[in-house]
Amino acid sequence: MENQALNIIKKAILMESRGKALYLEVAEKTKSPDVKHIFELMAAEEQTHIEYLSEQYKNFSKDKTFLKQEFQNSDTDDTIAKLILNPSIKEQISGAGFEAAAISAAIDMETKAIEIYSKWAKESSDSNEKALFEWLADWEKSHYEMLIKLDKELTEKVWFDNQFWPF
Repeated sequence: MENQALNIIKKAILMESRGKALYLEVAEKTKSPDVKHIFELMAAEEQTHIEYLSEQYKNFSKDKTFLKQEFQNSDTDDTIAKLILNPSIKEQISGAGFEAAAISAAIDMETKAIEIYSKWAKESSDSNEKALFEWLADWEKSHYEMLIKLDKELTEKVWFDNQFWPF
C-alpha cells in the first residue's frame, strides 16, 4: 500500500511535469501573444498541481498518510476561456499548424490525466487521497473543455476556409 501510494503520487507529478513542459514549449514557440498567454497560464496551473502533489509525497513519505488539504480553485479558467472565445484567436492560429497540433496533443494529455485521476480517486479508500485526485480530475476537465472548444473553433475555420463547410 505504501509503495503503491508513493508510486501513484510520483506518476502524477510526472504527468503534471510533462504537461507543464508541453505548455511552456508551446508558449515559447508560438508567434501569437494570446496563445502564448493561454499556455503560460496552463503551465502555471500544472505547477500548482505539482506543488500539491509534492506536498503529499513529502507527507506520505514521512507519516504514511495523505494530508487533508484546502484545494485552491483555478482563478485562470475565466481568463483562458475569454482568450479562447476571443474571435481574434482563430485568426492567430493556423488550424493545421504547430499551435493546433499542440492543442491536439494537450487534449490527449488532459484526457489521459482525467482518466487516471478519476480511477485513482474511485479506487482510493483514503478520504484525503480521494479528495486530491477528484480535485485534480475536475481541474483537468476544465482544461480539457477549454482545449476542445478551441480545437472545434479552429477545425471549423479550416473547413470554412477550404470550402468543406457547410456540406
